[in-house]
Amino acid sequence: MKVLGRHIIAELYGVSKDLISKEEQVRQIMEKVIEEAKVEVVGSLYKQFNPHGVTGIILISESHISIHTWPEYELVNLDIFTCGDPQQAHKAFDAFIKYLKPKNYKHYILDRG
Repeated sequence: MKVLGRHIIAELYGVSKDLISKEEQVRQIMEKVIEEAKVEVVGSLYKQFNPHGVTGIILISESHISIHTWPEYELVNLDIFTCGDPQQAHKAFDAFIKYLKPKNYKHYILDRG
């Protein structure tokens, strides 16, 4: 069967609390990732948790990119799904690694279709 999309699911460990505690910082990182992956944004929504932590989702014409942060555990969960060029998902993932600088991570790559 033809691959219709690339889906990357990731857990990033040892991410600085300063980068992932507040919506403003998370939003800035997401915007940089979107720019580097060259995807078309349809809309976005963010939720700031109290006292810290953020959930954000960006709806892209090719599917979605989401982030969930747990600063108290220095943990970030990512979900990157693109139905266009599969390299867009990899570019987005590489950008997250560059900007969040995790001490380590694990990720899964799924071809959808």
